[in-house]
Amino acid sequence: MSQYRLEQRRILDGAIPGPRSQELAARRATALPNGVASSSPFYAADADGGVIRDVDGNQFLDFATGIGVTTVGASHPKVVAAIQEAASHFTHTSINVTPYEGYIALAEKLNAITPGDHAKKTVFFNSGAEAVENAIKISRYVTGRDAIVVFDHAFHGRTNLTMGLTAKNMPYKDGFGPFAPEIYRIQTSYPYRDPEGFTGAQAAERAIAQVEGQVGGKNVAAIIIEPLQGEGGFIVPAEGYLGALADYAKQNGALFVSDEIQAGMSRTGEWFCVDHEGVVPDLVTVAKGVGGGMPISAVVGRAEVLDQVHAGGVGGTYAGNPVACASALATIAVMEDEGLQATARAFGDRFFATFEALRDELGDGIVGDVRGRGAMLAIEFIEAGTGSGAKTPNPAAAKAIASAAIAEGAVFLTAGTFGNVIRLLPPLTMPDELFDEGLGILADLIRKQV
Repeated sequence: MSQYRLEQRRILDGAIPGPRSQELAARRATALPNGVASSSPFYAADADGGVIRDVDGNQFLDFATGIGVTTVGASHPKVVAAIQEAASHFTHTSINVTPYEGYIALAEKLNAITPGDHAKKTVFFNSGAEAVENAIKISRYVTGRDAIVVFDHAFHGRTNLTMGLTAKNMPYKDGFGPFAPEIYRIQTSYPYRDPEGFTGAQAAERAIAQVEGQVGGKNVAAIIIEPLQGEGGFIVPAEGYLGALADYAKQNGALFVSDEIQAGMSRTGEWFCVDHEGVVPDLVTVAKGVGGGMPISAVVGRAEVLDQVHAGGVGGTYAGNPVACASALATIAVMEDEGLQATARAFGDRFFATFEALRDELGDGIVGDVRGRGAMLAIEFIEAGTGSGAKTPNPAAAKAIASAAIAEGAVFLTAGTFGNVIRLLPPLTMPDELFDEGLGILADLIRKQV
């Protein structure tokens, strides 16, 4: 991105939150329920490139991107122009009433860039959870089976069905049951916490044995997995794990579904995370980064699978909104034109150089694991002195570092089943010097925790 509307630098002027943010917080307390939570105490007024400007004029380095959404920045001019142009014609007609070209064009593009050279088709929805629900609905319809296999540390959404798929109780599930039936949770590949030297093949063998014992392969409609787990802690499975599960699904007539809602759309340095291992899913769920900030999601999959669903069986009033389709097409074009997959890989290289060195510097300290792919990156924190043994999770350190970063002018998110992970999701349009500045802030805050 050659030009930015906002100056690309941190600006800290007075207390955080400032007076205007405090005023908004007071209004919020009377207007919003407690269940709507925010990790940052300031209120945004503008965002561009790698920075967020708050209502008091402070500017923060953005390593959150609205939970992995604004991959091309929060207001890329090409995306904004596409939204304005589409909205100037019509904001809605519903594909279920009056179809339009944008829906078709975006489907064609996703069919082309998702893994595999087989015939594919795409159907759109509004959110990641909707995409996951419909992937399951399609899988059950096509296979005539009920059982859905999911994994430890998974996050697939907040609706009733997707809460059942999600592994983390607080804050996502606690008190909201009962959940949908015929969901089976299996042990995943977690290299940092698996036995030392445990391979992807061994992890897959363990998982498959659990499926056979709990369900039986002939009863499985779909195996759904995040190829790089998001809310669970940015867990990268051991090499070969995903491919073995995909093979098992195929052998048993089940569908293999790659949930690419957070890991897809150039975030890991490839169009989709499974591309790193050459795995070709039957269905792919897409959301977050695809829309450039507009709410849109998709299920992309084998044409012979999707075509089995009867007319009217999938869709929705707002699904594939024309303005959101235009935004998504522009977002994908920016990723292609600006070489943002290469940027993601370069960000990853600099992250690992910084934090692997920091882990070595701290010895048996609080940095337990440094992991990720491309620009989907994380640090897992443990209690000092437990690195070679128990690897005791240290959520207090993650929380303290993320909180202290706000005061330093940088926004990082926590994650992980144990709450002990800091994840980095920078916009791929962030200038290199801001990215490096953010890494330096984070490294210094980690040192202060030791």
